[in-house]
Amino acid sequence: MKHWPLFGLRLRTPRLELRLPGPKELDELADTALDGVHPSDEMPFATPWTHAPREELGGRVVQWQWKMLAEWTPENWHLPLAVVHEGRAIGVQELHGRDFAVVREVSSGSWLGLRHQRRGLGTEMRAAVLELAFTGLGARFATTGAHAGNLASQGVTRRLGYRPNGVTRSAVLDRPVEELRFVLDRDGWLAHRRVETEIEGLPPCLPRFGLTGDASGRNR
Repeated sequence: MKHWPLFGLRLRTPRLELRLPGPKELDELADTALDGVHPSDEMPFATPWTHAPREELGGRVVQWQWKMLAEWTPENWHLPLAVVHEGRAIGVQELHGRDFAVVREVSSGSWLGLRHQRRGLGTEMRAAVLELAFTGLGARFATTGAHAGNLASQGVTRRLGYRPNGVTRSAVLDRPVEELRFVLDRDGWLAHRRVETEIEGLPPCLPRFGLTGDASGRNR
C-alpha cells in the first residue's frame, strides 16, 4: 500500500508470520478472541478487554486494530501485528514506541488464543518483534510487564533475557493487581537471541517510526 507501507512489513520465524491484519485476519482474530484467550476465572490484562459482552467482543477486537493505526504518529506509534500460524491469525503481538527516535526504547504486549498456548508460540512471536526492535529499528531497551499471577507470560519474558524492573499496582475489575515490570537491553537480547527471524519490507516504513537512513534504523 503506497501511502501506508506498514502493510508490507513482514516478520517471519520458523512457525509464524507477523503482519498487519487485513479484513480476513481481523475476522480470524475476532473469532480467536471469542474462542477464549485465558481461563474464565483469570484476568491477565491491565485493560480487561476480554470482559466485554460476547456480542461486543469481536467488534472491539477489530476496532482496537483500527484505533492503533488511526492514532499513529512517528512520535507515538503502536504496531499491532497479527500472528499468523498455518494460514490463520491466532493472536496479536504489539510493539509500542514513544519518542522512539530519541529514547530508543520500546514496550510490548500480546495475546494468543487459548488453544494455541503452551506450544512455545508466545516466545516465538515476542522474539520476532524484539528482532524488529533491536536489529531493524536500532532499539537500546525493551520493556514489558505481567501480572504477578501470570506465570506463563513471566516465563516467556525471562526466557528472552529480560531483567526485573520494579512493580506497579493498579485496580482491574475493582481488584488490586500487582504488575511485575521487566527490561531488556541490547546485550541481554544478544545473549538470548535464539529465534531466527526474517524482516521484510522495513525500509519504506522507517519514517513512520520517526527514523531515516538504512534498514538498521540507527540514523535519524
